[in-house]
Amino acid sequence: MFKNQLRPFLFVVLAVAACCAVQTAQASTVAVGTCKSGVPQFTTIGAAITAAPAGAIVDVCPGTYAEQVVIAKNLTLIGIQSGTNDAAVIVPPAGGLVSNGSDIFGFPVAPQIFVQNSNVTISHITVDATGNNLAGCGAPTLEGIYFQNSTGKIIDNVARNQYQSDFASYGGCQNGLAINVEGLSNIGLVSVTNNSVRAYQKNGITATGAGTGPNSLGPDVTISNNYIVGLAATAMNWPGGAAENGVQFGFGATGTVSGNTVNDNIWFADTSSQPYNAASGILVFASNGITVTGNSVGSAQFGITTNTDTTSTFCNGGPCGTADNTLITSNKVSGTQIFDAIDACSNSNTVKSNTIYGSAESGVHVDDSCGSGNNNTVQNNTINEACAGILLGTGTNPTVSPNTFYNVTQTTLAGDVCPSVSTPTTAGTSGKHSSLRPSPFTPNRK
Repeated sequence: MFKNQLRPFLFVVLAVAACCAVQTAQASTVAVGTCKSGVPQFTTIGAAITAAPAGAIVDVCPGTYAEQVVIAKNLTLIGIQSGTNDAAVIVPPAGGLVSNGSDIFGFPVAPQIFVQNSNVTISHITVDATGNNLAGCGAPTLEGIYFQNSTGKIIDNVARNQYQSDFASYGGCQNGLAINVEGLSNIGLVSVTNNSVRAYQKNGITATGAGTGPNSLGPDVTISNNYIVGLAATAMNWPGGAAENGVQFGFGATGTVSGNTVNDNIWFADTSSQPYNAASGILVFASNGITVTGNSVGSAQFGITTNTDTTSTFCNGGPCGTADNTLITSNKVSGTQIFDAIDACSNSNTVKSNTIYGSAESGVHVDDSCGSGNNNTVQNNTINEACAGILLGTGTNPTVSPNTFYNVTQTTLAGDVCPSVSTPTTAGTSGKHSSLRPSPFTPNRK
């Protein structure tokens, strides 16, 4: 009898709990715009984020939002469809972008979406920097999506037109990062996946560590299945400009680059005699243990390159350290202009099972010009058309067979230069290709 009397009471308690759970679930979603009913609605993304509780979902209706967004709490920001409309686009405010914070080195930044010290997912959002009005090489760093000391996902977004508005005057400034993940330590994973990234002034997708010197700490970043295309593929193929990089891991960041399509990273004015300024498809700069696999890289001045830094003053007034133990495997690299399809300018790298077509200098360069180049393995690659199949510097203990060669001038050539067969000699060039260095984005710029 006593047990039976308890049942109605328990039912009431459970019903109340279920009701509260439904209310909590409803309260954890807010909307920007009027396309979604039954949830709190806001006119701006910033207002919705301010009002939303931690862990909330912020649904953004199709439309154009002229604002800079700062996120400093755990949440999901997602663009949603409404009828046949499906584009939530963030553009600069009417007066242009302004500095809304600092990077991890204390320099001003002007991102369109700025995520700080949180776990955040951003999906189905377009950031377009047209009309940013940032002027001068001392302007705040222009960034589309910027994760700082944060974890989460950047998935199925668009980041475009990340270049200074007056490109004719300021296009050579080291500015304009479409997606940037930056951190002073490895606090967890950031996944950058299935994004369309195009028309950037300096870098498409960047992962940046502390930059304090050798063995700096940095974020753990997975960059996968993105479409990344530099300015050379647009109608805006201006002269001048910064030397672009499609993907850059640097200054202690760790992670993988896989399954991406990376095209058209060309510095317009580059020649084989220019120092330290070439553009690259995928650049590993002073970061160890990066995996680069299954990417398609086309039309760059370096296709894929690792770069140990033993000479610069980028990091606390001194060199930044090594880019050792990189695994470069199963990539397709085509149409490399001026320099090498794959350049291993560091130690103990594995370059294996890559397919290379049409490289102006070498298919694979085992490069000693960074003060390293030892214990590298180059095996099972297929190289069709290059000045040299494998260009061997003076590093020790290389393993460079077996590989398959078609239509290369020399299958293996000692040294760090190769006579040009695909680029005519012009005034100011040496008539030989000399493998200089790609140009990294250095966060502690003056």
